[in-house]
Amino acid sequence: MSVEDLHVDPEAAVHTTLGAIFFSMELSRSTWLITSLLPGGGEKMSKHSLRAGDVKGLMDRLTPLQEKALKRTGLVFSFVAIQEAGLDGFWLHRVLQREGIESHVVDAASIATSRRRRRAKTDRLDGETLLRSLLAYKRGEPRVCAMVRPPSPEEEDRRRNSRERRTLIAERVKLVNRIKGLLYCQGVVGFEPLKRDRRQRFDALKTGDGRPLPPHLKAEISRTLDRIELLLEQIKAVEAARDRLVTAAPEREGVQARAATLMRLRGVGPDFAEVLWSEGLFRHFDNRRQLASYAGLTPTPWQSGSISREQGVSKSGNPRLRTIMVQLSWFWLLYQPESTLSRWFHERVKLDGGRRHKPAIIALARKLLIALWKFVRDGVVIEGAVMKQA
Repeated sequence: MSVEDLHVDPEAAVHTTLGAIFFSMELSRSTWLITSLLPGGGEKMSKHSLRAGDVKGLMDRLTPLQEKALKRTGLVFSFVAIQEAGLDGFWLHRVLQREGIESHVVDAASIATSRRRRRAKTDRLDGETLLRSLLAYKRGEPRVCAMVRPPSPEEEDRRRNSRERRTLIAERVKLVNRIKGLLYCQGVVGFEPLKRDRRQRFDALKTGDGRPLPPHLKAEISRTLDRIELLLEQIKAVEAARDRLVTAAPEREGVQARAATLMRLRGVGPDFAEVLWSEGLFRHFDNRRQLASYAGLTPTPWQSGSISREQGVSKSGNPRLRTIMVQLSWFWLLYQPESTLSRWFHERVKLDGGRRHKPAIIALARKLLIALWKFVRDGVVIEGAVMKQA
């Protein structure tokens, strides 16, 4: 007899009968802790440790659990797994799905925890907490936790280009500041390591008291310039790949939204288009609230009795998407001054006496993101927006 033969009302708000073997995976670099709960075993949770990355050992561990549940109840149960979204990414989730196991990836920050001042935390306790959250989620309890929607391997790989460019730019800024700091200690100002004639100008530099640069310092700066030149070549290659991505045709039939559509708007360049598409707009959202929540641009009120105040945006979503939207909002005011959104921003600031630009720009970022989502998904042109000339 299979567990599917049991009658379960699919329309019930909360399911009290769950026919499955539930297990959680607490993953680390060295070990995996598997916490399981079997039907017919009461509230006892079993725990087993595995070497990190041992997928075969995990599958071998699941077979005895199914046999034990069959011996206790006479039924064959399927598996339901849960793990936290973190360093391991989604590869294990895909392995479990390929093996026919129902797998869930949860946002760890969405799980309720004890508010005691000294809260005990171990892998064993975390594994039990994950398992209890999975049970509550499968029972249908509302808002017990937030499950992550894992992207496909292609979608996950597509956003690597914009993230690599961001990393390379940060490394370039760090090296440029390092060179300027070393030269400033010798009384040298005005040297720009990113200009094309940097080598000629560097050879002609002298200290503030008229001496040539010390040999060891000159060698260190020369090697730093070598790294900067390598970074510049890598940034150029990444940007070439970006230009190909933002002008590429849709990968699947029926997908009409792409980064090239965003670039039709004045003020939206390749960088904005790539990040907006690869970090957020390629996903499916049921409504605008889900989109704003994913970007972390939703308000967080604090209300208790007569106390009511705003704490700002939640910042709980995708930080890259949120950052690029704030930057794009300032550009939108510059390049789309006659749009409805820009006029709304100026009226909002005017009501506050010309102050509070930052809260207003965050609100504009939320409105602009929703408008861009509608433009990409349904072709709804933003009112008053100017398109680029072909």
